[in-house]
Amino acid sequence: MQNPAPFTGTPGKVIALHLNYPSRIAQRGRVPEQPSYFLKPGTSVSASGTPIERPAGTELLAFEGEIALIIGHSIRRVNPEQGWAAVSGVTAANDFGVYDLRYADKGSNLKSKGGDGFTPLGPNVLNARGVEPDALRVRTWVNGKLVQEDTTAQLVFPFGRLVADLSQLMTLEPGDVILTGTPAGSSVVQPGDVVEVEVDAPTAPGAPSSGRLVTPVVAGAVAMAEYGAGPKIDDLQRAEAWGSAEAAGLPASTGPATILTDELKAKINSVGTATLSSQLRKRGLNNVSIDGLQSTRPTKRLVGLARTLRFIPNREDLFISHGGGYNAQKRAFDSLRPDDVLVIEARGETGTGTVGDILALRAQVNGAAGLVTDGGVRDVTAVAALEIPTYFANAHPAVLGRRHVPWDTDLTISCGGAAVQPGDVIVGDADGVLVIPPRLIEEVVTDAIEQEREETFIAEMVAAGEGVDGLYPLNATWKGRYQEWLSQ
Repeated sequence: MQNPAPFTGTPGKVIALHLNYPSRIAQRGRVPEQPSYFLKPGTSVSASGTPIERPAGTELLAFEGEIALIIGHSIRRVNPEQGWAAVSGVTAANDFGVYDLRYADKGSNLKSKGGDGFTPLGPNVLNARGVEPDALRVRTWVNGKLVQEDTTAQLVFPFGRLVADLSQLMTLEPGDVILTGTPAGSSVVQPGDVVEVEVDAPTAPGAPSSGRLVTPVVAGAVAMAEYGAGPKIDDLQRAEAWGSAEAAGLPASTGPATILTDELKAKINSVGTATLSSQLRKRGLNNVSIDGLQSTRPTKRLVGLARTLRFIPNREDLFISHGGGYNAQKRAFDSLRPDDVLVIEARGETGTGTVGDILALRAQVNGAAGLVTDGGVRDVTAVAALEIPTYFANAHPAVLGRRHVPWDTDLTISCGGAAVQPGDVIVGDADGVLVIPPRLIEEVVTDAIEQEREETFIAEMVAAGEGVDGLYPLNATWKGRYQEWLSQ
């Protein structure tokens, strides 16, 4: 194998991938179904040792250590195997971006990531023929401290697939560069910091390395002119740039708002699903129960917002392409957050498991509210021992591939005879599980609380010997007595 050679030249195209590493996907809480990209100008490329300027007036310059693929010959419409064969070398990259300008890009990342020097590459290039694409490592240091480290063993989108996908619509030419995503650990740097990135193949003969790509950070002195979008940030951008609200020094609650306030959850938990069901029926919603399930925690309430996962019937070739690696099932569980309820469409197929102890534990560690599947559960004793409630059809020892292929996430599904959309309110207790449209939850709960007050009064009257005629439901006379009862 040739020794790493110095990186030279200016790429005709620099194409960057949004998300690829499971650690970064879990951090972002967004699970990509397909790869998505953005372009960076060739003028953004710089060499090791070249300073990067944080634009004057900005606050959030963030690094992203990455592996860069260098295309060796012109290709068009190749398959994934041919895609990797078209890569001549790999090197270290740093995909710098200024979060202060993201709002102006409308998703293009042109201003936020296209500045001069915002794509350092090098210093040396590993010969792609001497390394395995799933046995590379990327590491990043800031001021000598290791802040990012991951390998390519579990990438969502392997390198050959990325090249093949891009080649469907565009010719990739010699020297073009593809940035392949960053792992968790990306954060903000300040003028005076030094960022270093290294890519190596630790298990390959000679353990070839790109060497450290060094980028000093300096402060810009020229303010941005008024004839273009200027810097603008909010707490969401700060949290995303730093990697978390905590790292940004913000309250932990910073992030997307949820309709499930503590007050609303307390109200929901004060009424039974039977009462909520009757209120939904009054509004013409009769098909909102997920039927045929039992709970590992029948005495524990379930309240949360739906996230969804769909399995399709097993087909051997589709299981090969979608069942292994960091598949839709694993991505769904990894991305769960507090108040999430993962609802799984298993088509009522009970001849295999859809959840096991490891994934259920992952959901619990992530703070998810619960799990609902109209299929089987493996390791049911261990799952039942967890605090998180799991609603399921039956226990079964078999693994996914016997009946299912994990297919996609966060779309409208069917579970236990009910349609479920992401963001629906899921409420469960010993009587069963309900799906409540979020636009109705406030009024349904308010009326359910009033209904249970009436039923408490009715129960007291029946216990005192009253007959149910006119009492249940309340006629005009009994409504008057009920108002008197309330006032007392």
